[in-house]
Amino acid sequence: MNAPLSRRQFFRVCSAGVMASSAVGLGLAPGQAVAEVRPYKLARTTETRGTCPYCSVSCGVVMYSREEQGKRKIIHIEGDPDNPVNKGTLCPKGAGLLDMVHSPNRLLQPEIREAGSSEWKTISWDDALSKVARLMKKDRDANFIEKNAEGVTVNRWNSTAFIVSSTVSNEAGYLGVKMARGLGMVALDTQARI
Repeated sequence: MNAPLSRRQFFRVCSAGVMASSAVGLGLAPGQAVAEVRPYKLARTTETRGTCPYCSVSCGVVMYSREEQGKRKIIHIEGDPDNPVNKGTLCPKGAGLLDMVHSPNRLLQPEIREAGSSEWKTISWDDALSKVARLMKKDRDANFIEKNAEGVTVNRWNSTAFIVSSTVSNEAGYLGVKMARGLGMVALDTQARI
């Protein structure tokens, strides 16, 4: 028959249990030496910091990419803990960035649909920028208002609007607005309001 524990023996058993569980919690488990060591998921990756493209909050993200079959591929995206905006957290949309990056529906090159056509065709970036610049100049030349009805100089271009990205830096946003205002555009907005 077992004798009941004395108060002193009870404290010794409890102290030994606390010390053993603390050692295991600190990683000093005896089974750890024989455990299989798995390779770290982000080993041999390149870390790149960026901004989430979804809204105007501009949360910081850290993207990890690795060379796979001669091509660099993003394998993991997480919140940037050093970013003062989100401090490493991401909303559900931001947490799904990797799915957006690898989506088969994501456009990687500019496409154009000519008037009267039902088919989209891929064009080069140079062709796309040249076409946009040519159409902007044509519209501005046709619709630019230098003076209003009272003869006051207004330099307005009312027929075209400009949408600014809400995920760019302050400097890029400032330059975008200055360019649009310099061309005379009155209608300016940002994707944060859409």
